[in-house]
Amino acid sequence: MPAVRGIWQAWPVETTRALILFDLDGTLVDPAGTITGGIGSALQHHGFPVPPDDALQAMVGPSLVHSLTVTAGVPAARVPDVVATYRAGYLATGLSRSRPYPGIARCVQALLDDGATVAVATQKPEWLAEELLAAQGLRHLFSSVHGSPRDETATAGGKTPIIRAALKHHRVDAAGAGRAVMVGDRRHDVEGATANGLDCIGVAWGFAGPGELEDAGATAVVDSADALLEVLRGHL
Repeated sequence: MPAVRGIWQAWPVETTRALILFDLDGTLVDPAGTITGGIGSALQHHGFPVPPDDALQAMVGPSLVHSLTVTAGVPAARVPDVVATYRAGYLATGLSRSRPYPGIARCVQALLDDGATVAVATQKPEWLAEELLAAQGLRHLFSSVHGSPRDETATAGGKTPIIRAALKHHRVDAAGAGRAVMVGDRRHDVEGATANGLDCIGVAWGFAGPGELEDAGATAVVDSADALLEVLRGHL
């Protein structure tokens, strides 16, 4: 049996289709070092020191502006330049070098076949998330994509407003939140889900540190796409 850590409370029977929200980087797609390497290169290009590897890994998940300011110590006035350099490099190589995690496309397709509505909720800029999903041949699997605004410096509130926008788009209100669930690889996914009244399933193949997802309150943590499908399928 696939490994699953945590305890799941069964969903009540609903006549409405379940909504499953997926994070992108670290959950659906492996950036294959293009995020951490690209951030390091952009910082170096603008004369800023490159954080150690563990700090770079921790920068995957939160908004890039937040990570550059808080983790890398880039002054606010210089952040747009670093972001522009990073995005240019990512568009040139990151889209093509990234890869879907093993079995994840099959998992999403199975959920669709079971009648679920599946969407993406990411802190990546929405336009870039659309580009990445299309480049990886995944866009057709998702009914909608929700992300940060094009002006990344305007981002505020982390994952919470992005998940809220996805719920609003799919007409899920507070009373119906029990039929929606978030899937992600960082504590920000768990916190954003909780703030919107959703459970969150954590995936262990992403960028979370040891115990991060459990400590944040993830309902379960799974180790493979097959385990994820098993947990979700049992509650649709």
